Amino acid sequence: MSKIEPKARPANPVDMALSEDDQGAQAPASVMSFNASEASGASGLGCDVATIAAMGAHCLPIVTAIVLRDTAEVFEHMTLDTDTIAEQARLILEDIPITAWKVGFLGSAEGVSAVAEVLSDYPDVPLVAYLPNVAWLDEEQQQSYLDSFRELILPQTHVLVGNHKTLTDFLLPDWDADRPASPRELAVAAGQHGAAHVLVTGISLPNQFVDNVLATPQGPVTGEKFERFDINFVGAGDTLSAALAALLSVGAEIHAAVGEALSFLDQALDAGYRPGMGNAIPDRFFWALPPNEEEEEAAAAEAAAAAAELDAGGPGLDDGPVAGRPPRRMH
Repeated sequence: MSKIEPKARPANPVDMALSEDDQGAQAPASVMSFNASEASGASGLGCDVATIAAMGAHCLPIVTAIVLRDTAEVFEHMTLDTDTIAEQARLILEDIPITAWKVGFLGSAEGVSAVAEVLSDYPDVPLVAYLPNVAWLDEEQQQSYLDSFRELILPQTHVLVGNHKTLTDFLLPDWDADRPASPRELAVAAGQHGAAHVLVTGISLPNQFVDNVLATPQGPVTGEKFERFDINFVGAGDTLSAALAALLSVGAEIHAAVGEALSFLDQALDAGYRPGMGNAIPDRFFWALPPNEEEEEAAAAEAAAAAAELDAGGPGLDDGPVAGRPPRRMH
């Protein structure tokens, strides 16, 4: 299934009032995201809202913690009490039907427990769980958080998303082989705790490439290779997992959804920018930017070639990139 295209807003919503039935029929799919709030907008709920909106779905953001950070580093975080986390979600769930979950950083072991209890009431809604690197937590906080995530979130997870090293440390902490753990081995470990799929990102390859592989305990399912970027990004994992949740929310098949989400991430990184003095962040609205001069010239040349082919009686098919979007950098 192709990416959910963003919907244009009506020029005058008041004059185009719909009945309740029509509103329900035309509403975009809703994805509930449990994640931390952080002021840079690079990751956390700010990322999820932007990404899910860019994919054409509606994000229902549930604050699980407040992270104090800039674009370079995390300084501190504050947790929310479990009742506040759960009540945010339950009030919305009684009002708006959802078709996918996204889980990011849940703040604490207690936060994990509160979110897991909400998730358990909706077992048929697919869950995309992103595991960020939480090395900035102190050792005790980190251990209790990961233990709770493993015990309570993984059994409900449709797709676990994470960097290769982060997932290896989490799923195979005693790994001591001379070679890196394979995606299948990580999927087997995740499957022992109930996760159906693992999407492993950042697998190092020769010649400045990285691999990204969706796997089950039976083996790899699909994947894409990226050309390695020379700069560091904040928010790539949150972007990928939020895009995947949005695609699953409209019933996309898992292998097609992963391919489309990886394509979206790659183009968002390719159009990324550095808003401050730290790391770069993905541009989740890369497709909304006007084309630069080179792209305009290429599009004009392509249009002229297509017109010439039509004049000559050819098929006139356009297999190039979508107008206004940068070409894919995937290999």
